[in-house]
Amino acid sequence: MRKFGYARVSTSQQSLEVQKKALLKEGVKGNRIFSDVGSRANLDREGLNLLRVKVEEGDLVLVTRLDRLGSDTVEMIKLIKEFSELGIYIRFIKEGLSTEGTMGKMVVTILSAVADAERERILERTNEGRIDAMAKGIKFGRKRSIDRTRLIQLHNDGMGATDIANKLEIGRSTVYKIINEEIGTKNK
Repeated sequence: MRKFGYARVSTSQQSLEVQKKALLKEGVKGNRIFSDVGSRANLDREGLNLLRVKVEEGDLVLVTRLDRLGSDTVEMIKLIKEFSELGIYIRFIKEGLSTEGTMGKMVVTILSAVADAERERILERTNEGRIDAMAKGIKFGRKRSIDRTRLIQLHNDGMGATDIANKLEIGRSTVYKIINEEIGTKNK
C-alpha cells in the first residue's frame, strides 16, 4: 500500500506548509503530496486531478482534515465514492477516520453531512446579522471615494460628462450614474 497526501487551502493568503508537514509526519513521501489553492467547491482542481492519475488500487490517500478534501456533502460523497470504486482508501488524520471498510465510509458520510449543516447554519446566522445591521442603517461595501458634490457642481456649471470624467479621473458611466442618483433623489 502506497501512501499519498492531499493538501488544500482556500486562498493564496493561507499556507499549505502545516498540512504538508503533517502528511510527511504520517509517512507520505514529499513527491507524493499533491496540493491545491482555491475554491473548495470545485472538483476540477489541478492537484486533485494529478492525484487521481497517480493513485492505484490499494493505495491510501491521507488528508489532514475532512474539509480539505471537499466542502460539502455532495462533493465529499462523490470523491469518496470515486476513490472507493477504484479501490483507493482515504484517511482523515485529524478526525481519525478512514474509508477502509463499510463503517468507515458510513462515518465519513455522516460527518460530511454534519459539517455541511453547520456551514448552512453559519450562513443563515451571517445573513440574519447582515439583514439586522442593514435595518439599523449600517452600510456594507467600500466607502465612496468620489466627491459627489463637486461632480454635481461641475455638471450644474455646464461641464459635459466626458470632461467631468477626465477631470475627476473616473469613468463616464460613473458620472452618469451619480448625476442620475443625485438629480433623481432631489426630484422625488
